[in-house]
Amino acid sequence: MSENNHRLRDELVTLRDWLRYAVSSFTRAKLVYGHGTANALDEAAFLILSTLDLPIDNLEPWLECRLTRVERERLHEIIDARVTTRKPAPYLTKSAWIQGHKFYIDERVIVPRSYIGELLCNGRFSTAVPDPESVTSILELCTGSGCLAILAALAFPNAKVTAIDISGDALDVAKRNIADYGLEHRLTLLTSDLYGAIGDKKFDLIIANPPYVTSAAVSAFPPEYQAEPEIAHLGGQDGLDLVKRIIDQAQRFLMPLGSIVVEVGEAREALEGAYPKLPFLWLDTEGSEGEVFALTADDLEAASHAKQARKPVRAAPPGID
Repeated sequence: MSENNHRLRDELVTLRDWLRYAVSSFTRAKLVYGHGTANALDEAAFLILSTLDLPIDNLEPWLECRLTRVERERLHEIIDARVTTRKPAPYLTKSAWIQGHKFYIDERVIVPRSYIGELLCNGRFSTAVPDPESVTSILELCTGSGCLAILAALAFPNAKVTAIDISGDALDVAKRNIADYGLEHRLTLLTSDLYGAIGDKKFDLIIANPPYVTSAAVSAFPPEYQAEPEIAHLGGQDGLDLVKRIIDQAQRFLMPLGSIVVEVGEAREALEGAYPKLPFLWLDTEGSEGEVFALTADDLEAASHAKQARKPVRAAPPGID
């Protein structure tokens, strides 16, 4: 350990000392946030509390606690790693949280932060799905770490959940999380490019947080976002490549009274322009507005019929009645 590290270990004694040091370090390094935290203070609190195995939602009781030498060494290592590697904090702690639910993650998956998780945990799915007990089958596309599939299983207790991802590495992470929650009997994982492996099965509910970032935005990512799998972000030139595929095929895989809920980021205007006949229901959360939509099977069927009706009738060749 360098002389400077020894000095830090000896001079920074309380949790408050290390919190201040971390905030200063992150601010000087001009780190970028957005993986569960929004600023240097929240990031520092998350890293410190996670490293010390303390509850991440309550910093105040621990601020004046004196830390052991080993604890101080661990804090210095992880704070330094956040600055030097620019990896998102959840990759360093191997953990991410959605509405009080903890999930294991690593660089094989995107850091989970979907607004659909907030909707599932706060009962706000009732607008799209009025009767949760009637839902017996759920499909999650682009599952990644499996967190939304798990939250869906918890929110809809009568449902069997099928979770799909094109990445085998991501599904390995999802498998670990499913085991942590003891949901192996209700949650099935499939390797598939969207609906490819579903066959003719239909579902009461389809949820998806697909890649929806434009190519230009992905090219301009800061290091924190570059650390995540590009495949989990890249949605094509307008960000809607996968979203459109999900919508266009959804009717085939929905039960007659089924619904689909999809997160699309800031693509609302582009999406409504691409599908003027679809009556998107936008499900807002405390942290988002117009980023998650819901559609019913009836909505999709009506739009499909309207599209068919608009097709021009080809004139018969001369001489044919």
